[in-house]
Amino acid sequence: MNAGPGHGSPQGSQPRGLRGRGLGRRVLGIGALVGVAMVCAYVTGRVTAQNALVTSDEINTVEVQRQAVPGTVRIDVRIRQDALQQGESPNETGSGFFYKANLIVTNYHVVQNQESLSVTLSDGRTVPAKVVGIDPGLDIAVIRVTVVSAPKLLSFGDSSRLVPGQKIIAVGTPLKYQNFISTGVYATSSDRVPRSDKLGNEVGTYMLTTATIQGGSSGGPILDSRGQVVGLADANVADGDLVPGIIGVFIPGNLVKQSLTDLETVGVSQRGTLGVTFQDPANLDPALRQLAGLTSSNGALIIDVPAGTAGARSGLRGSLKNNEGQLVTLGDVIVAVDGNRVKNSQDVVRRVAARRPGQIMSLTVWRNKKEVPVRVTLLKRTLEN
Repeated sequence: MNAGPGHGSPQGSQPRGLRGRGLGRRVLGIGALVGVAMVCAYVTGRVTAQNALVTSDEINTVEVQRQAVPGTVRIDVRIRQDALQQGESPNETGSGFFYKANLIVTNYHVVQNQESLSVTLSDGRTVPAKVVGIDPGLDIAVIRVTVVSAPKLLSFGDSSRLVPGQKIIAVGTPLKYQNFISTGVYATSSDRVPRSDKLGNEVGTYMLTTATIQGGSSGGPILDSRGQVVGLADANVADGDLVPGIIGVFIPGNLVKQSLTDLETVGVSQRGTLGVTFQDPANLDPALRQLAGLTSSNGALIIDVPAGTAGARSGLRGSLKNNEGQLVTLGDVIVAVDGNRVKNSQDVVRRVAARRPGQIMSLTVWRNKKEVPVRVTLLKRTLEN
């Protein structure tokens, strides 16, 4: 997946570059009904279109957007020349929202290759901005503005309480239409949201919605009916490059809130990490797998175990390479985390990232042609690692 605005994505059922369009149709014949009634109202049961707001749900949506729009911004990014492909525009657009007086949260992929940034408030005022914190593991970034103060702060709700079918509201700048409101439902959660940009690899589970999330929506707030933030718009899913993405993808708000707290207090996220590098056994030469006694391509092969990491302190073993960088001896292969079998290295990263420093994890590794239990105490992350 390439979640960044203006970029494509590989073939297959993967999130696309946040592009797409939505078209709708209305059934003809309303005019005839109005003509018969000789009034300016189309009546169906107790709903009368003559009134501006006719249902409690409409009233709720209007009230939520009135509260949310002033705190939502458009982010315009000037991309560095060395990060551009031939023919690509140096200008990109994303969304964000104020969670503190001069701090805005957005997606990291929106600002990743920025040369300069500016923020446009809902009332049209444009001010310069600066990146002050990043969390690529969750695809989150924090930017600061100093010329203005937040017209409105948005507060976080509890994303763990969302239930399928619950209404949510997305606010942002899809396809450069600022202050755009979209309603939909929270549909389901999924860990099967592959990305090609190597970002967000520590999001254990993404949330999916029918609300509109297109190019420029990235970083905008996903709100519940109380007007509280329950997610951060991140991408959309499409069946190939030729089909507009219709399934919206957002990062759970609880993860976003936790990351913001870590960035402000420590300067770096504090999710669990082993500190090692991996390779998927499925990508190995079958002869190497056979030599190590592996009968499955599942798991995560450990390549390097840097000194001082949680992996090194727990005794995890890395692989050996020859002078040409080719693997000659396989290290430990993690096959289970806390008793749960894993499919690949991404599966391991997500499961470990769900824990916090100081917690102990139980790993099962394939070593010397048998399964061996390993206990790991997760360490606090620093700015250096």
